[in-house]
Amino acid sequence: MVIVMKPGVSQEKIQALVATLEKDHGVTVGVTNGVGCSILGLVGDTAHIDMDKLTMNDDVERVMRVQEPYKKANRKFHPEDTVVDVSGVPVGGGAGFAVIAGPCSVESEDQIVGVARDVKAAGAALLRGGAFKPRTSPYSFQGMGADGLELLLEAKADTGLPIVSELMAPRYCQLFEEKVDLVQIGARNMQNFDLLKEAGKLSKPILLKRGLSNTYEEWIMSAEYIMAAGNENVILCERGVRTFETYTRNTLDLSAIPAIRRMSHLPIVVDPSHAAGMYWMVEPLAMAAVAVGADGLMVEVHNDPPHAKCDGAQSLTPDKFAHLMGKLNPLIELMGKKLV
Repeated sequence: MVIVMKPGVSQEKIQALVATLEKDHGVTVGVTNGVGCSILGLVGDTAHIDMDKLTMNDDVERVMRVQEPYKKANRKFHPEDTVVDVSGVPVGGGAGFAVIAGPCSVESEDQIVGVARDVKAAGAALLRGGAFKPRTSPYSFQGMGADGLELLLEAKADTGLPIVSELMAPRYCQLFEEKVDLVQIGARNMQNFDLLKEAGKLSKPILLKRGLSNTYEEWIMSAEYIMAAGNENVILCERGVRTFETYTRNTLDLSAIPAIRRMSHLPIVVDPSHAAGMYWMVEPLAMAAVAVGADGLMVEVHNDPPHAKCDGAQSLTPDKFAHLMGKLNPLIELMGKKLV
């Protein structure tokens, strides 16, 4: 339930109403002080609360029941965009545009350090690299594990770029807490609720990718799991969904960006690499993501795509990535944003 207070109501009266609601109805009330008015978000069992009685309060403008099952991620409770700080790099909020770039998998020190230098020079703010890889085939390269994280830390020390890597299981949480700046939950684990709960206990921000065939509400509800466990620094990532079309690896759902903006206050970035599965599609899809209002991009970049151990077909070379960034910059500025 959401209660919109009338403009100019004092904080004393607001806090008095909050105390009454919490005492009489056993709900938790969050207060958001916006421009001109305050909004109360009631979390808990509100079915027994009389809306008409609340509306009769002289200080209340209107009362609305919230049908959505998510509360912490709901824009109705949090009208302003959330900005997630990733080791000094702001993601979200409308003014900045963050680019995450790097290889699908960490393969060697030379590879990851070299790519890190290249993507930073082109304008990337964060370095991605998989150390633990979820693969469809058990015989495919599964990543370097903890050794891969150590190589990412070497690349970070060399370039200063915060690192992004995928968390596969709860047993690795402490390792990621110590070594990773932005913890990625991949599409296949979007509804691994035990993992989401553990991710919610981390102090590091979480990048939550949309599942292969999940709805917007299911996606936001997964974010709610993380937030309900204590970690409210969540970034959503649209990476394409599975449809009847087989030409591309997935179908990039660009309508997700304006839809999520209406539904949630959380930042949303787009991964055009996994959506297309083909490197030559990354540029137009990336530009479309900027135009539709995304807060950032996640792009796969590899120094030698034909010999990559994972997802070479969708990876840009450093030169192609630099070319992409050159085309994106004017569009980002046209949208009233700037690279962070």
